[in-house]
Amino acid sequence: MKTNQAEFRRDFEERLSRLGYDLVQIEWAGNAHRPVIRLRVEREALDRPVSLDDCATVSRGVEGWLDEDARIPDRYVLEVSSPGLERPLTRDRDFRRFCGQRIAVNGKGALREGASRLEGRLLGLVEAGDGDASILLQLSSGDEVEVPRSRVAGARLVHEWKRPS
Repeated sequence: MKTNQAEFRRDFEERLSRLGYDLVQIEWAGNAHRPVIRLRVEREALDRPVSLDDCATVSRGVEGWLDEDARIPDRYVLEVSSPGLERPLTRDRDFRRFCGQRIAVNGKGALREGASRLEGRLLGLVEAGDGDASILLQLSSGDEVEVPRSRVAGARLVHEWKRPS
């Protein structure tokens, strides 16, 4: 399944777009005989959060294709959900859209002074000439750091709970 992930992602993106949704993240779990396909989706219009009805629409919209696709075993599990409050940031446009928000970045190894996880305010995405963009963060200390996307294992929003007044 690993070798086909990029191809499957493109196929899912195309099908979801026809339904009016964007693919935020796809995860593969389970095994080769019974894969678990987890989709996190958002509405293309971004006019409201993803509802249970939206998840059902997406599920119905891709199940027929999955049932017919020879690359997927007959016994698969499809899970569709919203990205959630602490949504993953997976695409360059996510880092542009959520500029100013608090995020956590997990690295493929140390990102700064032995730390493999950084948390701070997202200041933006810095394009590099070599095609590898960097995430610009402002840490709680006030320091600004650039983390190359190629060194990022995962990034997500950090929900900031409001205290009752």
